[in-house]
Amino acid sequence: MTDRTLGVGMVGYAFMGRVHSQAWRNVTAFFDLPVAPAMRVVCGRSEEAARAAADRLGWAEHATDWRSLIERDDIDIIDICTPGDSHAEIAVAALAAGKHVLCEKPLANTVAEAEAMVEAAAKSAGRSMVAFNYRRVPAVALARRIIADGRLGEIRHVRAQYLQDWIVDPDFPLVWRLQKDLAGSGALGDIGAHIIDTAQFLVGQDIVGVTGLTETFVRERPLPDGSGTGPVTVDDAAAWVARLSGGALGTFEATRFATGRKNALRIEVNGSLGSLAFDFEAMNELWVNEGQGFARVLVTEPEHPYVGAWWPPGHGLGYEHTFTHEIKDFLEAIAAGADPTPSFADGLRVQRVLEAVEQSNGAYREIS
Repeated sequence: MTDRTLGVGMVGYAFMGRVHSQAWRNVTAFFDLPVAPAMRVVCGRSEEAARAAADRLGWAEHATDWRSLIERDDIDIIDICTPGDSHAEIAVAALAAGKHVLCEKPLANTVAEAEAMVEAAAKSAGRSMVAFNYRRVPAVALARRIIADGRLGEIRHVRAQYLQDWIVDPDFPLVWRLQKDLAGSGALGDIGAHIIDTAQFLVGQDIVGVTGLTETFVRERPLPDGSGTGPVTVDDAAAWVARLSGGALGTFEATRFATGRKNALRIEVNGSLGSLAFDFEAMNELWVNEGQGFARVLVTEPEHPYVGAWWPPGHGLGYEHTFTHEIKDFLEAIAAGADPTPSFADGLRVQRVLEAVEQSNGAYREIS
């Protein structure tokens, strides 16, 4: 174990805050790292809820003003787990103060906000990373290795879907993820951002143009306090076709109305020599074709990415492990004085694709 610690202040304590907290708690128990995180402060708007989160999630203190975290000398890392409307303000201020920043996806609610974050990152002594955790699924990391080694040949097709069903019920309340001023977009930004990043990560090509459509199926929903209904101001589903920088064609779909699908992030890559396919609902498996049909690879061997730190072969990992891997990579990059990946610039690239899809409405949009 190292005796060098980095103090962490986390803003936000709901779903993502809980997942990140588990990763901060566990990372040094499984990985030998040059630095160790100290879980100093969790921050949220409610005094009572922030105090309860600190006690339950393992944080030493709680706060209700994120600015107080930035002012503290014993906090080196700001972890942003808030809705997208506050990402830019918190990240820019933290980077200006020289803090390292880990920010949940999508990077921001708009391209302009993302550009400001990239500019702040370039000027800062702190390191920064956007939290696209699916890069850290061992099967996805193995798939990238297979593609980078040339085993699939020239990449010709990428098809990706992210399918959920948690808002199929029209009586599901109008939570923040269904409000554009807080979330930026709906299924497009929330889960579409993941398949954009995963596709570009896997094949090493950028999306350079899209033609897309979005749709909102349920346009009014009950307010959470029971006082009536309010308008849904984001998309429920999005679909788009894309051209990638290396010549591959891509097809993408993101929806929260795929009845029966809970968290089906699916991606298939076809090349001139073979193909591979992945579905997060079977996250420890990768299907690989190198000429004679698809073969199932159980990605639980010690030589597979990240796996050697965990359990014996055949003992699968879960959703939460991807965040532990994310924290591991982030801390190692900071210790090495290197820029972590995916960077804020990578996050901006995804943001440009999201904007192009949203603006397309059936017309082709080039992405600069």
